[in-house]
Amino acid sequence: MKVLLGYIDRPSVVHQLTGATKLLGVMLWSVAAMTTYDTRVLVCLIAMSLVIFAVSKIKVSDISFVLTFILIFLLLNNLAIFLFSPEEGVRIYGTRHELFHIVGRYNVTQEQLFYMLNISMKYFAVIPMALLFVVTTNPSEFAASLNRIGVSYKISYAVAIALRYIPDIQRDYHNIALAQQARGIDISRKEKFWKRVKNAAAIVLPLIMQSLSRIEVISNAMELRGFGKGKGRTWYSARPFVRRDYIAIAFVSVVMVLSLVVTFHDGSRFYNPFL
Repeated sequence: MKVLLGYIDRPSVVHQLTGATKLLGVMLWSVAAMTTYDTRVLVCLIAMSLVIFAVSKIKVSDISFVLTFILIFLLLNNLAIFLFSPEEGVRIYGTRHELFHIVGRYNVTQEQLFYMLNISMKYFAVIPMALLFVVTTNPSEFAASLNRIGVSYKISYAVAIALRYIPDIQRDYHNIALAQQARGIDISRKEKFWKRVKNAAAIVLPLIMQSLSRIEVISNAMELRGFGKGKGRTWYSARPFVRRDYIAIAFVSVVMVLSLVVTFHDGSRFYNPFL
């Protein structure tokens, strides 16, 4: 079974970075991408994120399902923006270049399309880095790194369990789906849409019950071992920061600072090509 979203071990520089380095990098990168509407900055961020993605040796096919889901969400997001605020771009950029009229208050303008383009570019700048963080970070090593930079080991361990649980849920769903199909429950496209939705409930409910059962087992096991009783703990997968970690943090920090400087040098977050 192919894991849709989980740790993928590959011999790359990105994998060799500690989990804390990658978490801090994603946070700084997200700040840079989310605060700017400067198209030039977003193009640079997208280009750099694609280069880093290539360096990680993660294939697009490894995360194709997640990417498809994100693209569908992005299309729905742009549709919602246009439906609820079709003149947002005109309001932001202060000019109006109408391309054609649809109906009522809905007019397609260059400003609105440019605004929605920038919204989409924000996603394309952040998504590769966020996905890399998930698929290149070993949960146990990430928890140890978090604890090393001052995060409570209880919170760190909870994060590790959550990351480990993603592939477990996928595997359980796959196994339950095969079992239900063996019993004659069809969730393929051969059935009508609402019939498939009804049949999917026969998979989701057992999955929920199995997940709750696993939570109870893990909780009891941790309690029996005295988890949370001490003020600290040791980590089998702990790794110290090394030179490449400091270089990576410095690089992302510089990128964020340059992004903010370029974005706010004229007092506005929006790059306006219509003036």
